[in-house]
Amino acid sequence: MEKTAGSTETSISSMRKVRSTWPLYLLFITVAGLVGATISFGLLSESLIALGIPDPGPVTTFGLPFFRAVGWMLAALSMGSFMFSAFYISPRLPGGDNDQLVNAKLTVDGHLAARTGAVAALCMGLVALLMIPLVLSDVSGTPFVETLEPASWAVALEQVATAQAWGVVALIAFPVGVAGLFLRSWLSQPMLALGAVMMIVPLGMEGHAATGGDHDYGTNSYLWHLIFMMVWIGGLMALIAHGRRLGPDLGTGLRRYSTVALFSIVVMAVSGLVNAAIRVEWSDWFSTTYGSILVAKTVGIVILGFMGWVHRILTIPRIDDRPSLFIRFAIVEVVVMAAVTGVAITMGRTPPPPPRDPNLSTMAIELGFDLYEQPTLTNVFTMWRFDVMFGAIAVLLTVGYLYGLWRVRRAGKQWKTSHTVWWLVGTGTLLATTSSGLGMNMGASYSMHMVVHMLLSMVVPLFLALGAPLSLLMAAYEPGAPGRPGVHDWVKAFTAAPLLRFLTHPAVNTVQFLFFFYILYLIVPFYNLMISEHAGHLSMNWVFLISGYLYFWELVGKDPLPNRRPAAIRLAWLTVSMPFHLFAGVYLMQMGTILGEEFYMNLGLPWELDLREDQRLGGGIGWASGSFPLGLVFFMLFMEWRRDDRISEIRYDQKVESGDDEDFEEYNRMLSRANSGEDLHSEYYNSEFRKE
Repeated sequence: MEKTAGSTETSISSMRKVRSTWPLYLLFITVAGLVGATISFGLLSESLIALGIPDPGPVTTFGLPFFRAVGWMLAALSMGSFMFSAFYISPRLPGGDNDQLVNAKLTVDGHLAARTGAVAALCMGLVALLMIPLVLSDVSGTPFVETLEPASWAVALEQVATAQAWGVVALIAFPVGVAGLFLRSWLSQPMLALGAVMMIVPLGMEGHAATGGDHDYGTNSYLWHLIFMMVWIGGLMALIAHGRRLGPDLGTGLRRYSTVALFSIVVMAVSGLVNAAIRVEWSDWFSTTYGSILVAKTVGIVILGFMGWVHRILTIPRIDDRPSLFIRFAIVEVVVMAAVTGVAITMGRTPPPPPRDPNLSTMAIELGFDLYEQPTLTNVFTMWRFDVMFGAIAVLLTVGYLYGLWRVRRAGKQWKTSHTVWWLVGTGTLLATTSSGLGMNMGASYSMHMVVHMLLSMVVPLFLALGAPLSLLMAAYEPGAPGRPGVHDWVKAFTAAPLLRFLTHPAVNTVQFLFFFYILYLIVPFYNLMISEHAGHLSMNWVFLISGYLYFWELVGKDPLPNRRPAAIRLAWLTVSMPFHLFAGVYLMQMGTILGEEFYMNLGLPWELDLREDQRLGGGIGWASGSFPLGLVFFMLFMEWRRDDRISEIRYDQKVESGDDEDFEEYNRMLSRANSGEDLHSEYYNSEFRKE
């Protein structure tokens, strides 16, 4: 008896079993660790001679690259799992109502993905703790057992930058892991994904990319490369796990991941080329060990790019009827990814070729480049050094906004030209601030630092908030199908999030904006620490932008908020807080201590700089430049208040004209009785008595 096609598919489906993915995770992690450890062990002699340190022993020689690769894979798994539970599959929405996304709970598959991300983060924290003595053993040539003593840990965390980075990783990883075990709301998953991203950031701040000349290019490009490598690898591991447990909507998750993967590989290719160009001469690619590793990594990424293209052509169109084809192919792909990761981590233990200029100045070592002329009002706009982090973000924000605008126009919808103008002015200002002579001189003097601070915290965020990017996203993308939220629904849920409601409360918002300003400049050692490291510059600029955007979003932003106060209340809060904004500038002008004195003195600038006068100038810039955007916001809020008041008057007049205002009608009746000679006082008291 012949079986029908339908019965065949049913029998095949019934033969599929739910399978655990942890054995595969162990396989991926082991492959990455063994590849990295084997290559590093083979290059041991060359590395020790170049670094001039004794052999720390086989435990460190093999264990450090092994566990570094393990840590990378765990970070990828955590990041990918949380992104999966947040965006690749849908949460539990009773009745399929996407408007309830802000209150949605995870499905069983989302819960399993979140638990995987949490366990991976906790394991990453344990690896980070193990790496602290391993790093100390490696840089000092001390056997690993001796570095396990508490005194050695103190030395590592105080003097070894790489050990400090791993310590920060542990401080981030453990809270992310613990929170991931207990939080089961959909709204918590994007925050956990962001926490997983932050977990890997400290590792992008150390190594060859963070030292020597052009380290601003090296660190920024390395961060782009590392983060999107983790997103790429982790997302595919999460999809494999979902397919093996026979989770629903695998095709939807794969298609969403495919878009992220395409963007990731483009970012990795560009950032990898930038990083390689500043570290290795083209002639060294095939003549040095470092170059050979770079070639092997590049070949691996090209192979992975080809495999991704095969996914888009063959497996994605057939994912609904043959999910096993995707899973088998994806497992092989992740094995290759793990091997490439193992190759990549060996670059951290392999000395790069000698720098192009072996006689770097102190300025080039500290800033990443040399400055040759004193900045003036005009020449800062003729200097140019593209900022790989914020300059690239400015370009991406511009392109993304214009793409959203194109989608809106294509759908036949209207969009205010003023919003587009504000946004483009904002991204253009961000690009000019960070990539012109303003950004180049930010680390060289306090006054230029204050100029950039004011622009990044008070000018750029104001322009961007007036561009209404979230409203554009909701207009550019239609709501998802019932029970399957998409970009429109994610953004709408974000604008209604309780955390956002708390952060945009006028009191909280004002305090957070002032806090970062005062904490940076009033605690002198903190400022000195932040300006002495590239990681400090990056952190400050990010804080300036995010804090400023949140502040102006609540005050005058055009995007929706959970509970936006009336213009009169916002105006009152601004009026109360303005003296605190302006006082900081006055305080800095009169401050006796010179901020960053030792750092600025050691730069060796080719022009004379009076640090005390420069600090007074910086305080004046903070006072004066803060007045302009706050004055503009004051004017905008005042006009909005007048407009709201006028609208209220019009509505009241319309209500009176329609006869719906009982108080007004009662007043007219009282006037009528007064004209007829009735006692108004007794009538008034009688009416009040009836109300009581």
